[in-house]
Amino acid sequence: MFKRLCISTIIMSAFFPASLTFAADEPTPAQLQGAIDAVWVMLAAILVIFMQAGFALLEAGSTRMKNAGHVAGKTVLTFGLCAIAFWAFGFGFAFGDGNSFFGTTGFFVDGTEEQAKGAFGSLSASDVPIAIKFLFQLAFAGVSLAIAWGGFAERGKLAVYFIFGTLFTVVIYPVVAHWVWGGGWLAQIGMQDFAGSTVVHLQGATAALVATLLLKPRIGKYNQDKTPNLIPGHNQVLSVLGVIILWIGWFGFNPGSTLSATNDGFFGYIALTTNLAASAGAVAAMAVSWMYFGKADIPGMLNGVLAALVAITAACAFVTPRDAVIIGAISGILTFFTAQWFEKAGVDDPIYAFSVHGIAGIWGTLSTGFFATPELAAKVGVGKAGLFYGGGLEQLGVQALGIFGAFLFVLVLSFVILYLMKVTIGLRVTEEEEIVGLDLSEHGSYGYPEQMKKAAHGGAATTL
Repeated sequence: MFKRLCISTIIMSAFFPASLTFAADEPTPAQLQGAIDAVWVMLAAILVIFMQAGFALLEAGSTRMKNAGHVAGKTVLTFGLCAIAFWAFGFGFAFGDGNSFFGTTGFFVDGTEEQAKGAFGSLSASDVPIAIKFLFQLAFAGVSLAIAWGGFAERGKLAVYFIFGTLFTVVIYPVVAHWVWGGGWLAQIGMQDFAGSTVVHLQGATAALVATLLLKPRIGKYNQDKTPNLIPGHNQVLSVLGVIILWIGWFGFNPGSTLSATNDGFFGYIALTTNLAASAGAVAAMAVSWMYFGKADIPGMLNGVLAALVAITAACAFVTPRDAVIIGAISGILTFFTAQWFEKAGVDDPIYAFSVHGIAGIWGTLSTGFFATPELAAKVGVGKAGLFYGGGLEQLGVQALGIFGAFLFVLVLSFVILYLMKVTIGLRVTEEEEIVGLDLSEHGSYGYPEQMKKAAHGGAATTL
């Protein structure tokens, strides 16, 4: 009892200092539950923010040595931009009280419960402090923006990150987030997207696709007969480590979206379905690449893991463990073949952002329309059972409508913003800067200075 009281007091003093007295009375069950939930959501926010490290390692390892420092460094820059823009406007547009399309209150978050009571009705079901809720939702916005940058890899101007990153965080991401999570029109018709297959991943992937198409392929990617050349990343070990970090971070992403650690342990169930899906994606993608290439492709396996994680993000709270395995395996296979198709079609997506986050995001969002069980849909309180569990086509139709609406909205706004930037300041570095590498041309130094100097003296700098 003494140990429990000490631990409870520490937790309560950290998150609810005003509720304690010098008499050191034992906290009420409600106070203790609130404190535990607050600590859990804060931990989940940290895990999701740490996913930025995973993206930095994955993208740096999947691109060439001459761009590694740039690719890793812009991750820090863009998360900083995202944090400021989301604090000022994005969080209010996403979760503030307003209309069916966007919020109109809660801008410039001050972290007080007084502001929260009058501005964030969509978040009122949880007693977690508003400052922690903000950090958790900021982490999601940062992940979506990190996905978008995949389409710019190895040829986008640094200035583009400042402008598009700010606008994506203020006028694109929050609007769809409000539709689904902020009480908007998709929430009202019961769209099931528990942790963001559409809200986070499809949005970022759609912006990446638009950027990829407007920037056009990297120098040397395609021959005159339109056949693609392989441009391998410089370090598969970094890519593997990045995926492992992302996999771990996903335990904050999906289970953390319960916003509670005291709800019958439901966050543990969500962790179970999440992990099973990721494992199935890894195995399925490795197997299909082995059959397709005659060799077991490591980048293909890594993409399979991520695709499965993306897909189960929408479905993790609505499906059985068996169905999570099915969803993850299908994701790994879909991503492998769509990546091959896009490359042959002339779409140079260096880290396969649209295949991994877009195609898998679509499949994952649709999957609840097939696999959502009536018991879990009722437990979460969103939508209805899927087709395979007696729900008919209704939920599948809702899911498809949500996907179409989100994709079209992000596609149009991203195109307008990026096209205007293309005809004014330009999106792409010069041919000379691209050949030299963005490390040197944008930052004045290489991420691997010794190796690049040796390559330059040997006349091979342009191939790295």
